[in-house]
Amino acid sequence: QVQLVESGGGLVQAGGSLRLSCAASGRTFSGYTMGWFRQAPGKEREFVATISWPGGSTYYAGSVKGRFTVSRDNAKNTVYLQLNSLKPEDTAVYYCAARPYYRGSSYYNEYDYWGQGTQVTVSS
Repeated sequence: QVQLVESGGGLVQAGGSLRLSCAASGRTFSGYTMGWFRQAPGKEREFVATISWPGGSTYYAGSVKGRFTVSRDNAKNTVYLQLNSLKPEDTAVYYCAARPYYRGSSYYNEYDYWGQGTQVTVSS
């Protein structure tokens, strides 16, 4: 089992920045691809970004590309999502997820482990 705990969410004005963290514990972090997803009220969960193991490959949703950056510190078993130039439409609960494969995925049903989520609210 892999336990994931997100942190770093909050309320920010449009144009602002936040840095989300996702700390993993339990089984080894080694070999796990990590993903970030988000879910706004009344909407389906959507893909945001993914980073492969050990971190050489990243992939972003078109709506966040150029504004968000995913990274990982394998020594700390932590993955990060830097959110810049935030917009009100970025408001959602952000989840990190893990899958035991080297290659990333944008499909939420291909991830085995999920965190509890952290709320990001962007005011206009």
